[in-house]
Amino acid sequence: MVRGKCNIAKTKLLERAKRIRLVLTDVDGVLTDGGVYYSARGEEMKRYNIRDGMGMVRLKEHGIEVGILTRENTPTVVKRAEKLNIALLYEGVTDKLKTLNDIVRKTGFDATAIAFIGDDVNDLEVLREVGLSASPGDALPVVLSAVHYICSLHGGSGAFREFAELILEAQGFQKSGG
Repeated sequence: MVRGKCNIAKTKLLERAKRIRLVLTDVDGVLTDGGVYYSARGEEMKRYNIRDGMGMVRLKEHGIEVGILTRENTPTVVKRAEKLNIALLYEGVTDKLKTLNDIVRKTGFDATAIAFIGDDVNDLEVLREVGLSASPGDALPVVLSAVHYICSLHGGSGAFREFAELILEAQGFQKSGG
């Protein structure tokens, strides 16, 4: 079940994962590899991992909400959220902790029932506040040392899916083939 590295005892990690009702994610460096492609006309394109998308679908199928919390403010993020039917989309966020507090008020979930996966310094406050935090294996060192769980996979290469499956398995849902 646990493929990555735990910064807390495995039993504590699984206890935290059992309480999760909402999983929030950053975009660049988590759902993408952090790269940005531009067309000759200046259109921005990003590459998303389909398995990460299935992780979101599986969480939702088992009653766990999913949301996006990103500094980015681009049509590509909106399109990805629409495709995955993610209603909790917070883009253009410069103060992620304030937005997390807004999400707590809006959803009624205590911070201990919220998980967040991020990869950079602007994610640190939220990573320290939620009930379960994670990062892709290629996150910044300061982030790697701050999270509860470090995925074995990198951003844009299935890290979100790995984190989703950890939560689902901790809650007793059958492991997927992915």
